Amino acid sequence: MRVLGVDPGLTRCGVGVVDGEAGRSLRMVACGVVRTPADEDVAHRLLKIEQGLELWFDQHRPELVAVERVFAQHNVRTVMGTAQASAVAMLCATRRGIPVTLHTPSEVKAAVTGNGRADKAQVGAMVTRLLRLDAPPKPADAADALALAICHIWRGAATDRIAAAVARTAPAAARTAAPRTAAPRTAAASVAGSGVPTGRRPKEYRR
Repeated sequence: MRVLGVDPGLTRCGVGVVDGEAGRSLRMVACGVVRTPADEDVAHRLLKIEQGLELWFDQHRPELVAVERVFAQHNVRTVMGTAQASAVAMLCATRRGIPVTLHTPSEVKAAVTGNGRADKAQVGAMVTRLLRLDAPPKPADAADALALAICHIWRGAATDRIAAAVARTAPAAARTAAPRTAAPRTAAASVAGSGVPTGRRPKEYRR
């Protein structure tokens, strides 16, 4: 399984590609960042991020994409730019029909280091160890992108299996829960059951 992780950002959008499966060794394919000048307007910066990510998709052909879920921060301008870059990454993947999964920062840290509050240095050290690299990936945005890919390989596989199982059982559950429709009563049966005379007199009333 090949996963492309994206650590979204306007100035530096981290990208990392990892091959592997849950329970097996992992291999880094590539990592880096897509950069945009801070003095350009947002529209042109987002266009450059899209163009840069498209090159990564073309070159590495990922099967899955993992993007960091954006949370509100005190700096609204920063979180807006991060959210916009995240949307570009999801757009690029979805346009190609590649499934996208969002992972929270604490989820990624917990998956890679065992501590949901780990700092960037700890994440970088564990990424280096798990991928058997000679040195931590630079810059930190690239290491975070690799951590996202690792997290999805380890956790996303289990989530995907659960989702598939739910999808398989949903039709059967729907059939079991479907209410049975009672057969409509005919007019004659309704009259007969109500005790109302149907037009023929009982024998004792015949003359």
